[in-house]
Amino acid sequence: MSTPVPAAQRRTAAVLIASTRAAAGVYEDECGPLIADWLYALDYDLVLAEVVPDGDEISASLRRILALAPSVLLTSGGTGLSPDDVTPDLTEPLLERQLPGVMEAIRAKGLASTSMAAISRGYAGTAGGTFIVNLPGSPSAVADGLAVLEPIIGHICGQLEGKREH
Repeated sequence: MSTPVPAAQRRTAAVLIASTRAAAGVYEDECGPLIADWLYALDYDLVLAEVVPDGDEISASLRRILALAPSVLLTSGGTGLSPDDVTPDLTEPLLERQLPGVMEAIRAKGLASTSMAAISRGYAGTAGGTFIVNLPGSPSAVADGLAVLEPIIGHICGQLEGKREH
């Protein structure tokens, strides 16, 4: 685990959950709390967490979150093949630089548990100083993704902050 960062220097994060059923209250989202707890454990301050339906509302939420300029934006859900699974499609135009190796590693980790990981269409990349990752919508897939991100997220954020640590 990383060393705690003084409050004045703490990194910020946001979480966006794309789930029509969770947004409607049909079921309780499990991925958002899982991601938030993980971020808190890494000493990130959560500036916003939203649950929105799959579809066009994702775009407005992404833009609202990016206006806050968090260090990290993690999304969950909407990465499959259903007609309203559009999280990657709405994220990709916002990315200035893609990090395909991050998604390759997340899918590889998931493939160790389920062949369904192969159909996740998520992106990872940067928008300004924000590191963005589209995680799938199941708690187990989110856990796999977080396991991949844990050893690299601090280094990625450091590079986006202009630190040259190697």
